[in-house]
Amino acid sequence: MKRRVAILISGRGSNMAALIEAARAADFPAEIAVVISNRADAGGLERAKASGIATLTIESKPFGKDRAAFEAELQSALEAHKIDLICLGGFMRLFTAEFVQRWHGRMLNIHPSLLPSFPGLEPQAQALRAGVKISGATVHFVIPETDAGPILMQGAVAVFDDDTAESLAQRILQIEHRIYPAALRLLAGGEVRLEGDVCRTAGGRSGDSLISPALDRDGRLNGK
Repeated sequence: MKRRVAILISGRGSNMAALIEAARAADFPAEIAVVISNRADAGGLERAKASGIATLTIESKPFGKDRAAFEAELQSALEAHKIDLICLGGFMRLFTAEFVQRWHGRMLNIHPSLLPSFPGLEPQAQALRAGVKISGATVHFVIPETDAGPILMQGAVAVFDDDTAESLAQRILQIEHRIYPAALRLLAGGEVRLEGDVCRTAGGRSGDSLISPALDRDGRLNGK
């Protein structure tokens, strides 16, 4: 039986769209049951409706700082849709520790950096200021601390000398759209186990390497 997934969004929902598209495959072990937004003007709501996915808006603004009250309404909606797993897709609201613990091991988030490096806001700009040569995206389990939690999957991109935060973000977004559906497939398919702060996956061994700046077989810079 496929696991029922809720995607929580606040904006355009580009990762939401990637998850919806992946879940169309007959062998995908999860189905997107509902898309929930805390903003009625979130562009992702129309995209979800166009894909035939049920949508729901629970405006967070009227709750102000009362996160528990907002989460009580959210939890009721999740229960009504018989949700097994949650994927956050640009959901711009912090959860209480109590809500996070209730969904421990069943709630995923994606962040556009190679965590634990560059958590928080503007991670691409953080990466450029630090001068890293490789950046990327991370799918991780949600815990009370922001942009933390066991790492399920990561994808990397090279950082170019002429990159801006915007150009780097665009390349990272392409990686996000690949790894988020793959990570959900692993979780929904029962191929993931948590050991304390570490996530283990069945099989999952890669022979690929990414070196940036790129080197040729003789160890020289490519093109030199």
